[in-house]
Amino acid sequence: MTHTLCLFGDINLKGADDPDKVFDLVRPLLAEADMVFANLECCLFDDAATAGEKRGFYVPVRFASALKAAGLHAVGQANNVNIGKDAVASSLAALGRAGIAAVGAGLDATTAYATRVIERAGLRYGILQRTAVYWPDGHEAGPGQPGVAIIKAHTAYRPLLELQAARTRPGVPPEVVTWADAASLGECSAAITALRQQADIVIASFHWGYRAEVLSYQREYAHAAITAGADLVFGHGPHMILPIELHAGRPIIYGSGNFSFQFAHDSVLHDDWTGLLLRAPISDGALDAIEIAFFTRNAENQTVPRSVNDLPQERDRLIAASAKLGAHLQVDGEILRLPLKACR
Repeated sequence: MTHTLCLFGDINLKGADDPDKVFDLVRPLLAEADMVFANLECCLFDDAATAGEKRGFYVPVRFASALKAAGLHAVGQANNVNIGKDAVASSLAALGRAGIAAVGAGLDATTAYATRVIERAGLRYGILQRTAVYWPDGHEAGPGQPGVAIIKAHTAYRPLLELQAARTRPGVPPEVVTWADAASLGECSAAITALRQQADIVIASFHWGYRAEVLSYQREYAHAAITAGADLVFGHGPHMILPIELHAGRPIIYGSGNFSFQFAHDSVLHDDWTGLLLRAPISDGALDAIEIAFFTRNAENQTVPRSVNDLPQERDRLIAASAKLGAHLQVDGEILRLPLKACR
């Protein structure tokens, strides 16, 4: 029996007048999937104006029904704008009432760091989500403290010593170096190893990154997740498409871009973007391929399916950058395809 997994990036419904209309053009595609998972980069919270927390993205609780109607089965909540004790609790409750599983946030550390196993059409999907992008003051879940599950990384700056002028020339920019925190890497790997024993397909989802570059700490966490047993690493956060890597025969999507986004912080318009929908056919308990479609936003704030050939610069940039990481994407009609069966 063949199953289909669909994954897509950041959903922020801030500013949506009609949340059901947002997904009208993509709903038929999602209806074909057995399992649909995305990063929900907003809280379902009606009282944001009086809660005193200004750093999050907040939308009405009733928007949960639009996510359900769109075809979502599970969402990740570990990200930088799912913040505020009351907001986190409200969002989790609204998702629960709508019948949408949530991972990556909780009312305390135990529930926030818990993985989820969701059975769909006889196949068990195991999901872990963590965020490397978070606020240092009370955003991480703790004992009795609602919040998100995090991974930590470190940053350093070193002179570009290979340039002889860097030794004597003031103002030469440094190289930015990042690396995974050892304890955090161990916790995350252990959680994925345990999840591997409970699920047929394991998804490690990370909110991370900075702009278009794949940073060293991201590759460390991604490779460790694959080694620990993840079938796929699903990254999001920079709001743009990042390269795809093939590591030990398994795909790493470093940046999936947006799936619905209109306003960012301080109500800044954020509408000129391209995102990915990743479709993975599954047979014999393993991913056969990753099929990639492009999406953009129209003037009515709807997510619009696009042929990869409509956006040749984005298509060719993704193909070239991914090839450097061992993922050789093929143009297959209107989509890109990464075969995986031969890599098992």
